[in-house]
Amino acid sequence: MRPAQEFGDNPVAVRQTGHYTEEYVPSFVEKWDSLIDWQKREESEGNFFIDLLRKRGVKSVLDVATGTGFHSVQLLAAGFETVSADGSAEMLSMAFANGMKNGGHIMRVVQADWRWLNRDVHGEYDAIVCLGNSFTHLFAERDRRKALAEFYAMLKHDGVLVLDQRNYDAILDDGYTSQHKYYYCGEDVAVEPEYVDEGLCRMRYQFPDESVYHLNMFPLRKDYTRKLMTDVGFQRVETYGDFQHTYRGEQPDFFVHVAEKEYRADDSGDARYTGAVSTARSYYNSPDADTFYAKVWGGEDIHIGLYEQPGEPIADASRRTVERMAGKLPLAEGSVVLDLGSGYGGSARLLAERHGCRVLALNLSEVENQRHRELNAARGLTGRIDVVDGSFEDIPYGDAEVDVVWSQDAFLHSGNRVKVLQEIARVLKPGGHVIFTDPMATDDCPDGVLQPILDRIHLDDMGSPGFYRQELSRLGFVPADPADVDGFEEHREQLATHYARVRAETERQQNEGLAREVSHDYLTQMKKGLGHWVDGGRRGHLTWGIFHFTRG
Repeated sequence: MRPAQEFGDNPVAVRQTGHYTEEYVPSFVEKWDSLIDWQKREESEGNFFIDLLRKRGVKSVLDVATGTGFHSVQLLAAGFETVSADGSAEMLSMAFANGMKNGGHIMRVVQADWRWLNRDVHGEYDAIVCLGNSFTHLFAERDRRKALAEFYAMLKHDGVLVLDQRNYDAILDDGYTSQHKYYYCGEDVAVEPEYVDEGLCRMRYQFPDESVYHLNMFPLRKDYTRKLMTDVGFQRVETYGDFQHTYRGEQPDFFVHVAEKEYRADDSGDARYTGAVSTARSYYNSPDADTFYAKVWGGEDIHIGLYEQPGEPIADASRRTVERMAGKLPLAEGSVVLDLGSGYGGSARLLAERHGCRVLALNLSEVENQRHRELNAARGLTGRIDVVDGSFEDIPYGDAEVDVVWSQDAFLHSGNRVKVLQEIARVLKPGGHVIFTDPMATDDCPDGVLQPILDRIHLDDMGSPGFYRQELSRLGFVPADPADVDGFEEHREQLATHYARVRAETERQQNEGLAREVSHDYLTQMKKGLGHWVDGGRRGHLTWGIFHFTRG
């Protein structure tokens, strides 16, 4: 038995892929579970990985970084056909014992090197999971590419790879901090980097008995890892921060990458969606977001409402906004309305049903668009509303094609609002109307006070009434009502009222079982984010209202 780890005279010079097998000595492996703390890790992760795999119809899983078996046991308990592989014989031995101890599972274990995975493990799988920051043990880029290629080859045609990593970007750029909440939950173990450079992160682990161990790992940057995945052939890669779609770059302890193998010949890919728009698209496509907006906002009008009394249903106030906006327009049978960021289509259906309009509903979330189409079909409106996947930064219609451009609380998600307004000017007919709402910073908002909101929606700034008036004027727009020199009907107080109302409704539904349909972490972050909006509104730093202009 090897009594201790050996790194030689210069430990920070040890940067070889194969050395990890020497680092997991038996005495370290025996302590590994006290570092992880299975119970606390299970509580922190919840059903994230189980739900993720089930939603993709996964049945067979290859766990290529089994370690002491935590995730393999979770997968087996959830009913997945699971094969457990690892490069460390000591780890696999502990994993097999843990499988028996935690549910009586007889694990199918295989010692394997990822670079020759197809040689050591046989078969094809619906999913491969590589968890526990394990991919960081590969020091050479050719080894990383070879391992990912092996993973890709062992997946079925529509398979998925789930791979996690520490947030090394934060460690390299800002120094080490940890919530010590999601992965290494053991309270009595001190974990910290002893040495860090762009080619090495040497982690130090000190246990209650004062024993100390180290792991030498390659500090993978998030975007580099994503690029490697796409380079070897994965079609789509989604990244979560501590199990959330939305996260501030430096905050997560860990990233989770979900890479899809399935080839979609007719998929134009994400090239249409970049920057903030891509972030918004990923967020609104997530199951948590879809369920939340359908349940809490009501699944029709998912935007800020006009409230007439405290505690009013969100759906009623939101519909009042639609009716007020529609009442400002000279709509006629056959008017062509372009709805930018149409969501679930509540506005489009009102315009089509009540006013006989033809509505072009452009929206970036395929998930929302599918629900939109289903609601249209149920109301017999499929022929009047065209639901189109796309971005308002690149509107897929020709010049001067529409009578009205309509949008509600969508433009804040753009990182290039000037381009959005230019596109609106292009597609509108001369004399056409643009009417929209947007949560904004006030014109006199102090610098920095909105940072918590900007961090959550991944933007550098927000629009403001002055910005929109100036840009619309520059593009040749004039207020639609000559008596209104601003073209802006401000309802500043409604923003704080609305977000406070949504937060209260979230808490009410959470107490009644919403947490069974939407993850606890999502709801926690949502309520925190809503609080920032309420605070910003009540302090007078945010505003909202209706812009209405015509194109000269």
